[in-house]
Amino acid sequence: MHRTTSAAASAVAPVVALLTLLTACGNAPSHSPADAREPDRASTRTVGRATAHGVFQALSAKVRTAALTGTVTAENDPNHLLGRPGEYTSKVTFSDSWVQASQVTGADPGAVERGGAVELFADASDARARAEYLRGIAKSSPALDEYDYVHGSVLVRVSRYLTPKQAAQYEAAAAGLG
Repeated sequence: MHRTTSAAASAVAPVVALLTLLTACGNAPSHSPADAREPDRASTRTVGRATAHGVFQALSAKVRTAALTGTVTAENDPNHLLGRPGEYTSKVTFSDSWVQASQVTGADPGAVERGGAVELFADASDARARAEYLRGIAKSSPALDEYDYVHGSVLVRVSRYLTPKQAAQYEAAAAGLG
């Protein structure tokens, strides 16, 4: 079920990406409604003109079932990766109304399984490396599987609870941003 697609590094989309993995990379951060409304400075760092928040806004305009749930900061990043060399420079999490609450009982509010995450990287190779890392985790623990879409320096991570057709809407929305 795990899919990863790549766009050429020269086709880096100014805005593109979403989703977060359950706990293979740590527990999901806790988020308050204020996190969703106002991303902090650490998560709005730009690569070109893109931020994870901006990418999410563009994606959610095309996938109306997505709702921002939080902004990952250096202080609340469960993976402790934000801003580290080769890791994401900006990240937001979101829920998707297609995911049934009964499927994610007990999952943290920012868990990828609730909808997804958008991770923005300094370059496309870092985004691809992260997607490969996540793929490796899913191979050893299928319960952590997800859909991952790499477009330039953006990684959009989508819940395994979405059908392939539903997840494909995120892939198309992300590809359309570039």
